[in-house]
Order: sequence, then structure tokens, then C-alpha cells
Amino acid sequence: MTDTIEQKCLAKGVKLTEQRRTIARVISESKKNYGVSDHPDVDELYKRVSDIDNKISIATVYRTVKLFEESGILMKHDFKDGKARYELNDDHNHLIDIKTGNIIEFTSDEIESIQKKIAEKHGYKLVDSKLELYCVKDKSD
Repeated sequence: MTDTIEQKCLAKGVKLTEQRRTIARVISESKKNYGVSDHPDVDELYKRVSDIDNKISIATVYRTVKLFEESGILMKHDFKDGKARYELNDDHNHLIDIKTGNIIEFTSDEIESIQKKIAEKHGYKLVDSKLELYCVKDKSD
């Protein structure tokens, strides 16, 4: 991940208090520290943040995540498990294993090209997209 949430906040003029900075670091480092398919919800973020600074309340985590989301820094996902999950807003798609909950991030130039062509066919210019594929593991593997 080349851009951290802290860098995106600075670029967008979002003020970073020390508590917000801690929350931003925890979210930015979630993939590095917790695995490639980690998309923490607010409760999990709060748990991780509390391990660093137990003075940060869950309300502060909620407000900060909402601020980051409204600023376009974070993206909120609902992977049909009843939890709102958050990650850095960058260009990738998700393949979700509905049995295990594993989430695989991927990009595909071919899919991007097809999406642009579909938009153009209908007289539009594609400005953003989000693709979530819900799958089960093929038993032949």
C-alpha cells in the first residue's frame, strides 16, 4: 500500500489529532499486520486501537471512521455478513468466500476495460466502480 491514510488525510486537509493518527495507522497497517484479507469492522478497530492507546473511546473510533469515509479516504463495505467493514479507498475489487468469509482483493485490466465499454455503450463515462464477487470454493480444487 503506497498511500497511507495519514498521507491521504494531509492531501485532503483532514486535521489529524493524535487519536485520529493512531486510528489511521491501525487501519493502514491492518493488511500488513493481520493478513491480506483483513477488512476490520469498527469493533475490531477499537480493539486494536485500545491495545495502543486505551484512552481512545469507541465513540472516537466511530466518529473518525465516519470522517475518513465522508472525506473519501476510507471505503465502507458490507460483505453480507452484517458488519460494516473499512479499508483505504483505492482501486481494487473483492472476491468473497461466503462459507469462510475470506476476502481476496484483486485488480483486472480486462474487467476495467469491459466496465468502461458498458458505460460508453450507454452514453456514459465511467468514473468509479466497485465489484464484489460472492463465491464458494470449487470442490475440484
